[in-house]
Amino acid sequence: MNFLAHVHLSADDEQLMIGNFIGDFVKGGSLEGRYAPQIIKGIELHRAIDHYTDNHDVVKASKNRLRPKYRHYSGVIVDMYYDHFLSKNWEAYHHLPLSAFANQFYSLLQSNEHLLPAGVLRMMPYMIRGNWLVNYSKTEGIDRALTGMSRRTTFDSKMDEAAQDLVKNYESFEEEFKLFFPSLKQFSEKWIASN
Repeated sequence: MNFLAHVHLSADDEQLMIGNFIGDFVKGGSLEGRYAPQIIKGIELHRAIDHYTDNHDVVKASKNRLRPKYRHYSGVIVDMYYDHFLSKNWEAYHHLPLSAFANQFYSLLQSNEHLLPAGVLRMMPYMIRGNWLVNYSKTEGIDRALTGMSRRTTFDSKMDEAAQDLVKNYESFEEEFKLFFPSLKQFSEKWIASN
């Protein structure tokens, strides 16, 4: 899953949200002493969500549809597709309107800049200015995001073409997202309660 899903799956707990959001930017095993306990829990939740997602049969079906063309980038692309469907169908998954949720989260990041890794600090102004979390709801927003990611890859990822494949197989990907996301939400809720 990508940024929107990770933040959403943090149970409206601000410290969990920060940790879950920065998870990909935090390297190394032991986190003790580097962050507050609830932020560490968020980072660990991020890793648990990624592991659960990568090993789920429905997600594998989505990735397999893309694998011949995109190889190991298929997982990154599916994460973006699923954030698109979460954003597009947001009112079914959260009580706040997406624009309000996104603005609250951007404010949370800005007021906690001192906690954020360098990679997040570099990305954050672009994310806020481009209102990524809301613009994921449009295929044009996903296209911009994937094209930007394509420019930053070492190899020819073809991610700049991935929005076309989303449109071509739109119903299949949306159906898979709707099958998968409730189980991920349930997994996250159980993980938070037991850790």
